[in-house]
Order: sequence, then structure tokens, then C-alpha cells
Amino acid sequence: MHHKIDLDTYKMIVEIGFEAANANIMGSQLIHVLVTLMGVKGASIFVVNPKTEELEILATEGLSVAYVNKGPILVDKSIKLPSNQEPVIIKETKGSQRLQYPEKAEAEGIRSIVSFPVNLGQKLIGALRLYHSKPWDISQRELVYLNLLSRHIAMALKYYRLSSVVQCTKELFNEIHPVWL
Repeated sequence: MHHKIDLDTYKMIVEIGFEAANANIMGSQLIHVLVTLMGVKGASIFVVNPKTEELEILATEGLSVAYVNKGPILVDKSIKLPSNQEPVIIKETKGSQRLQYPEKAEAEGIRSIVSFPVNLGQKLIGALRLYHSKPWDISQRELVYLNLLSRHIAMALKYYRLSSVVQCTKELFNEIHPVWL
């Protein structure tokens, strides 16, 4: 069986995540590589907005503007397992009760979705989703690599967030006139 992700490919994907200048660039580059490499219709990386409990798009590719803007993606109604620790595989979206917007997925031509939680420890901070235009039997090896990738995305998001806070703090301290110190 031919796997679309092998160890060398996985290493290249992870390097993209850690070489980007910020989270938006990292997300866009990772999504582009995944869509191209996996031959899927599209993919998205979401981050959780803690105030609204909605998944907000960090990066997406291959999906129409109408689908991307279909409405709020609520953490408690969107694709998930109760634990938010395991990937969710929807081999056939038609008739699935797991979708928040099933009619929008059908209109977009999405037949399969694989969704990976992006967690820091036990806390859900986002999701990685791949969308396919036909029923999809994703291999166990690809599931393992993509699950690992979702963990790397979590670490990268944490790094970019902390880096941003450190930079803002540095700029704030630089604005203090020496007379006040």
C-alpha cells in the first residue's frame, strides 16, 4: 500500500511549522503542503476562541468562501469525540449526525472529513481538518502521522503565542524612559 506520508515527508512538514515567522504563515504553509501531498479537496487549521467557544480559522485551502463563512463553528456542536483526544473520521458525510452544517458540506462536495483535535495537554485549543470529495479510507499510518502533526501544531501555536507576549513585553519595557527606572 502506498502511503502519502512517510517519515521524510513528515519531517519536512514539521520543519515548515517551526521555520515560519508566525502562526498564520505556519498554518498557511502546512495546509498547502497537506492539501497537495494528500490529494484532498481541502484542509483547515482552527483555533479555539476561549471567549466565544468557537473554532476560528487560522488557515484554510481548497474550500469556497461560502463554505468557510457558513456560520460559527461551535466547539460543543462541531465534529468531536467527548474526550477531544482522538481523531474523528467521517467516511461518509451524507446522513452523518456528527456535522454541524451537513447541508453546507454536501453543497461544497465534501464526502469525507478527518478531524484531529489540537490539544495542549488535555485542553482543546484547535483542530486540524482534512476534507475529501469522495469517501476516504485513511490509512492507519497516515492517521498516526497526522495525529502527531496535530500535536506539533499545538506546540507551535504555544510557541508563537509565547513569543508574541515576550515581544510585546520587550517593546513595553523599551518604551519606559530611563528616568522612571
